[in-house]
This record gives sequence, structure tokens and C-alpha cells, in this order.
Amino acid sequence: MAPRSPARRRPAAAGGGVAGGGAGAAESALVLLALAALYAALSLLAYRVIHMRHVAPLGPDAPPGAFSEGRVLQHLRRLTVDIPGRQEGTPGLEAAAQYIKGELQGLAARAGPEYRIEVEETLVSGSFSMMFLRHRVTLGYRNHKNIVMRISSNVSEDDDLSLLVNGHFDSPLGSPGAADCGSCVASMLELSRLIVDSGWVPPQPVIFLFNGAEELFLLGSHGFIKTHKWNSTIGAFINIEASGSGGADLVCQSGPGSWPSRIYAQTAKYPMANSVAQDMFGIIPGDTDYRIFAEDITNIPGLDIIFVLGGYFYHTSYDTLENLLPGSIQARGENLFNLVKAFTNFSMLLKENEISNKAAKDGTEDVRAVFFDYLTWFMVFYSRDVSLILHSLPIAIFLLVPMFLKFPNITLMSWFVTVLDLMKGILLHAFGVTLAIFIPAMAAALRLLFTKNAMNWFAHPYLAFFMFVPTSLIGLLLPRITWGLSEQAHFWGAFGFYSVITMAYVLAGLSGGFLTFFISMSMLLGRFISGIMRKQWNKQSPKLLLSYVIPMTPCILYCLYYGGFLIQFVIEKMGMMGSLPKPYGYFVPDIIVGAVVGLVAGWGFGPLVPVASRWLSKTSVLQSFLQITVVALAISSQLFPYSTGAPKRVVLQHTYVTDANDIVESNYGFSVVDANSLEFLFNNAPEAAKWLKDNSALSFEEKYRSDRSSWLALYPVPFLFSGSLKFPAQTDEIRKHYQHLPQIIVQKTWSKNERRRVHLKLSLGSLSEIWTTVLNITGPLSNWSFAENMLPAPQTVTGGPPSYICRLSGESDADWSFWLEANSSKTLTIDVAVLDQYLVDNTNKLKSLFPSWADLTAFTTFFSTYHL
Repeated sequence: MAPRSPARRRPAAAGGGVAGGGAGAAESALVLLALAALYAALSLLAYRVIHMRHVAPLGPDAPPGAFSEGRVLQHLRRLTVDIPGRQEGTPGLEAAAQYIKGELQGLAARAGPEYRIEVEETLVSGSFSMMFLRHRVTLGYRNHKNIVMRISSNVSEDDDLSLLVNGHFDSPLGSPGAADCGSCVASMLELSRLIVDSGWVPPQPVIFLFNGAEELFLLGSHGFIKTHKWNSTIGAFINIEASGSGGADLVCQSGPGSWPSRIYAQTAKYPMANSVAQDMFGIIPGDTDYRIFAEDITNIPGLDIIFVLGGYFYHTSYDTLENLLPGSIQARGENLFNLVKAFTNFSMLLKENEISNKAAKDGTEDVRAVFFDYLTWFMVFYSRDVSLILHSLPIAIFLLVPMFLKFPNITLMSWFVTVLDLMKGILLHAFGVTLAIFIPAMAAALRLLFTKNAMNWFAHPYLAFFMFVPTSLIGLLLPRITWGLSEQAHFWGAFGFYSVITMAYVLAGLSGGFLTFFISMSMLLGRFISGIMRKQWNKQSPKLLLSYVIPMTPCILYCLYYGGFLIQFVIEKMGMMGSLPKPYGYFVPDIIVGAVVGLVAGWGFGPLVPVASRWLSKTSVLQSFLQITVVALAISSQLFPYSTGAPKRVVLQHTYVTDANDIVESNYGFSVVDANSLEFLFNNAPEAAKWLKDNSALSFEEKYRSDRSSWLALYPVPFLFSGSLKFPAQTDEIRKHYQHLPQIIVQKTWSKNERRRVHLKLSLGSLSEIWTTVLNITGPLSNWSFAENMLPAPQTVTGGPPSYICRLSGESDADWSFWLEANSSKTLTIDVAVLDQYLVDNTNKLKSLFPSWADLTAFTTFFSTYHL
């Protein structure tokens, strides 16, 4: 019998194999589909959590011992629907104050004898300087109204340490302010009711500050903390805010010290907080009362809790009751009640207040903890000292890996070769992560060369994922095709990459290292489990990938939750981040969104690449990703960037240039705060464009350009503007409404040698809906009567001479009296811009002609210049 020939081996599959063996096309497709299904399921779960779909709001008929979103919405309907606008200078602001006061007095009247409830209406005045949007501004204010309530036990003393809960009831220009911040004060009304109706008597007093002037740069909180009789009793505070219409209530700032965040971690029912938010706070334009209580004026420990999703509607006319995200207020209220109970623990409040005061007196460093929530289900919290140990652990393990891999046959040469392989692995993974960020950013920029609109993803966030996730995956996988390296070296190199980043956060004193720590330790767990399974399964089996992915699923889910939230937040904020000059400013938002999506893909899928690349690092897979990208890019070019659910912000200013009581010029000024210019706006708003052509002018020629000095009334917000335009307008229509216009009158002048002091009176005329008055003073100014006679550092407006800017607000029916002092005989120049909310009929008509996807903030400015 002839001997049997040996079995013939099937040749390895061609095309795109990597070191360590390849996989068939069918098997690669199966792995790709399985991972896509896993990531889709986890993304859906993360989406539901981010948008608070897991929280069931209680109706207005909920038990009195429970916080009810339904009852909050009843208050909110009164504040935003029944009261038309709560802006400074409008009757609605006073109506809102009286509604809040009436509700609190009714609560006090029916409270039991075990409570001591005091309700006050206070007027605050003052002056101070601050940095806002990275520019110095001095503020002078008078007679802004706060409503204050103090709930305590019937045995409490006036000087007992107390907890402050703060929210503002004024709303921004042109906005109903349902979320910002009607939702805050309505929640505070329900919270105060709950304290009384639940029968819980706070062991320490709880002070509710309903402040009426936050939108004017934190004036209500400043007035309270500087002048109120209870200001010295505040031992801790909770500030609630909104820069969106709901979602999870994010702790954006915490401190001084780690106590407030620790209390939050222990007590919040639906926690959403991570210490990265505090590291990053300030990048987004805006500020909150937190800085008044914890940083600028006092050093009180507290929390800054903010609605941040739904930022499309922030400071727009679409910030309405209907656009609030259901469940958000319910979660906020239940969190707040637990926090109030925890913060009013007397021994803790006293101890932490003493620590905070001592730290402020000694000038010691504010040490913050590391914390993050896991899908609002629970919080992870550890001190900075513990983080130094924990976050150093991955790098320590990585340094021991070369010896572990060669044990027990360790030689100097083998150790050196292993270290070299691991360094190559770090570079390989770093290169992949860099490409995952760079390629989507470049794809975003290239797309704009062939389309006419930027930000097509703004109203369609899913487009950002379809356009940029596949390209980022190409970036992650491409190095594995072009650079042969063993799976072991790639894995430990990737582990080392995340370990190095974790250590970099530690050395920089930042708190964001928890994410890469979580990733690196999850990778270690996945490696350990797959190492056990490797003995039972073929190294080529997709089951091996499954044994690695399953232990990493909690980490992947968190990365998608955290990353998905970040992407949505960035997309929404691109509509208000400012308009940068052409040609490069046009590309910036798309590049940023592409890069952020790539970054998220880098930490969401990057830890799987060393193992999954056996199946995915194939030319055919990368071609599939490229095809998806091309289709998404083609679709995006057909979609309009804006909608009523994602409006474009437009600013319309009707300016009257005056001389004494005469009007010498009038114009319409337009500006936008995102990458799509005014030319885009008017091309897509034909009715408004036609009206301007018929009644004024419409041109994009240089002579119609306006610089930032034209927008003085909004200072320092105009630093977000570029490419502004102004067109002539009629001058006589305003006389039907206002007979007397603002003007400055010299009262007296005192001089000695070359020094002189000029006493001035600013009359606001018959204007009745004034938001603010801005003074721009240039020349040899050496002192003034504002900010306790302290002259701040000068600013520069549009390349002009050094300027001193002062914003005045409150009580427009009385004159402002002030003095300026000069140290030479040179001329002092004062530009005065008074922002009034009344619009003449023609301006209202023009505003109404813009399409619904364009949200116009419109106002009237009276501008005049004086030389002294």
C-alpha cells in the first residue's frame, strides 16, 4: 500500500495581514459587525442616560413629601409664559420678583411652629472690577432686587452657620429664560416647599437667594455677599445654573477644597460630575455666581451645578418651557434635597468652614479631589493624595513588564530588546491616536473646500459621527498595516501610552487622569482574562477577542458616555463660540468637531486596537470605512446647518448716534457668533435681504464693515464677533417714543497744577427699557469714583488707545453722578453706549422677516461721544 501523502496546508489569506497572523475576509466582517453591534448598543444606553431618559418625572399631584417636576413646571409657566420677559429694565423682572416673594410668604404663613422662616426683599448697589471673557471691565450697579428666604429651626440663632442655595430669576436679552434660569428658581421654590411639607427641620439654617441680576455680570450675588446681614453666616453654598435646557446636572466647579465634591459623591441620587470639568471651565464663554462666592469675593466652599445639554437654546428665544428635557428637573431636585440635608450637618459644616477660613488666611494651595460619575449611577471619589498612588500604578506596572515578559530567562540583551519593542509599541499606538485625531480634522477641512456651508452637522449631530468616526478608525488601524509589530509589543505599548498620559496628568496637577487610568487598568484586566482563555482557544479565534472585550465593556461604556456627552456639548457650543476672521475662521468649528470626535474614538476604541487589529487591520476594512465617510460627506453637503431646534444666533443692533439731544446718524448693525458669515445669512434670508435693499442697503463691501467699537454696548461680548456689517437706517422714528435722549453734563471741574477732577452727571433721558450703559474712557485718566476709587488695568478696543470700560446698570429713572480725574491737561474722551430694549416699528419689521432658524437678539443703542 502506498504511503499517504501529508495533508496540504491552505495558504494564508492574502491582503492586509499583520504580524502574528491574519484572518479571513468573512471572519473580519463578522468581527467588525459584532463590534459595531456592541458599540451601537452601548452608545444607545449612554444616550438614554445623558438625556435623562431613565428618570421618571413626578406630576403636579405627586405626594407633598416628594420633589415634583410637575410642580416646578407650574411655577415655570408663571415665570416664562404669564410673565413676558424677565430682563433688567422690563416690567417682567419686577413681576417675577413679586411672584417669588408671594410664594415664599405663603409658605412661611403655613409653616409649622417648629420652623422659623424669614422672607426679605432687598435692593443692592455697589461697584467692582472683574475679568470677563479675558477682558477687564468695571461694574457699577444700583437698586437691583434680590429676594431672600431663610428657613431654620425655631431655636436657631441669627449668627448660626448656614447653607446658601443660589439661583437667578433675571433672563438674558431676547430670551424667555425657561432653563436659564427660570428652571433654577422654580426648582428652589419647590425645594423650599419640600423642606416644610416633608417635616424635615434643617439642623442649620438654609438661605435661598433668588438674585435678580446675574446676567448683568453676577451683580445680585455680589450685592448679597457684600452687604446682606446674613453674608457672614454662610458656611457653604450650592449655585444652580443652566447653559442648556437639561440633561444631567453637571458639577462644573467644586471647592475650595474637596469637601463639597465629597458630599456630592456621597449623597446625589443621580450624580453627574467629573473633576475634568473644573480643569476645563473657562474655555467656554460665560461665568457663574460660583466665582463670587468661592473665588473673587469670599472663599466659601461650594458647588456649581449646571444644566449643560440643550445648549442650542441657551440665550435664545427658543429657551422655552417646551424645549426643556423631561426628567432633568426631577433629577436635579432629588439631588438638591439630598445635598441640602448633607450640607446642613452642623459638625461637618463647622469643621469644613474653619478649614476653609484657615486655608484662605494661610494662603495654602486649594487641593481638589479626583471624582467622576459612572452613568449617573454612582460616583467614584478619591483624594489627591490617593490619586498620586493610584495614577502612578500603571506606569510602575509598565516599567516592570520587560522583566515579567522574559522571566525567568532575563538577560541584559533580552531586557533591552523587549524595552525597545515596547517603545516601538508606544510610538505605534501614539501615532495611531494622533492619526485618529488628525485625519478627521483634515477631512473636515477638505470638505469645506467643496461645499458652501460650514457646520452642516450643527443641526444634525449624527452626521459628525458618520463623517468622523470611520476616518478616526482608519487613523487608529492604519499604522498596524504599515508597521509590522507583534501583538504583544503593540498591547504593552498601548498600555504604556495610556500609563504615560495618566502620569502626565499627575505631574501637571490636573484631575483628568482618571480616564486613562481606567482605560489602562481595564486593558490589564482584559489581558489577564484573555491570557487564561488563550490556553483553551486557538490564537486566531474571534473568541479570544471576545474574552478581551467583555472585561473591558464597563470601560468602553464609560468612554462612550463621557465621550458622547463631550461631543454633543462641543457641537452645541460651536453655535456661540465666536466668529473668527476669514479665511481661516471658517474652518475652525469643523476642524474642532472632527478632532474631538477623533479624540473620543481614540480613547473609546483605541484600547481594543492591539487585539482587534488582527481582524480589522485590513485594506478591505479600511476601504469600507472610507466609503462610509464619503457617503456621509456627500449627505452632509445636502443638509442645512440650522433649524428651529438648532438655531443660528444673530445680533441686530439699531444704533442712534446722538449729539446732546439731537440724532445725527442711525444704522442697523448685524453680527453673528459662528463660522457661517452674514453673507450666508442674507443669502438664505431673502425676505430680510429684500427689505434692506428696498429700505436701507445691503452690501458686503468694505465701507459697510463695522469694528468692535460699534458694539460697545455689549462689551466685552463683541470680542466674539468678526465680519460685522452696518447699513443706514431712518433717524426720526424713535422720536415718537423717546423725547429725551441720554447725555453727559459737566457739573463742575476742579484743577490743581496739571491735575484735574471733572464731576459729571449722566442723564438717561426718557429711555424706559435700559439693559445697561457702557462708558469707554480714553486719555490721561488717573482715577475715578467707581470700584472704590480703584482704577483697573486699561483695555484696548479694536486697536485704539488704552481704554477704561465701565458698565452701569439699574434704575434708569435717576441720573448717574460720578467723577473722573486726569493727571494732565490732555483731553479725556468718553464714549457712551446705552442699550435699550425698545425697538421701533421698522426694526421689529426687519427682525420678523428673518427665517425661524435664525434667532435674532435685537436691541437699540444710543451712542454719543464727549471730549473733556
